[in-house]
Amino acid sequence: MSRKIRVVIAKPGLDGHDRGAKIIARALRDAGMEVIYTGLHQTPEQIVETAIQEDADAVGISILSGAHMTLVPRILDGLKENGAEDVLVVVGGTIPREDSDELKSLGVAEVFTPGAPTSEIVDFLKGKVSV
Repeated sequence: MSRKIRVVIAKPGLDGHDRGAKIIARALRDAGMEVIYTGLHQTPEQIVETAIQEDADAVGISILSGAHMTLVPRILDGLKENGAEDVLVVVGGTIPREDSDELKSLGVAEVFTPGAPTSEIVDFLKGKVSV
């Protein structure tokens, strides 16, 4: 019997819009995953701590503030510094293509922009996370 995929959904920084994050959290939950939603205004360090404490398989970062090139690398670095580099990190939000490519080169598994079907996100996680 396989266990559920554990995903932390996080909203870093000052971004106060969490509708998309809640929609994704619900879609992942409906697809049989265990979802831990951190709420708004999380620091990168808080997100890393939650991912480690919750033994997460993946972290989904929802960011619309434009601070993705500052905050996401700090999350990636924090996971590595804590021996959790095997945690899959995906990012969703308004991310320009050139930033998306750079985030992927830093270790982000995938970037989902507005309008991405929730089924695509579910299928991606199921395909990348082995349980």
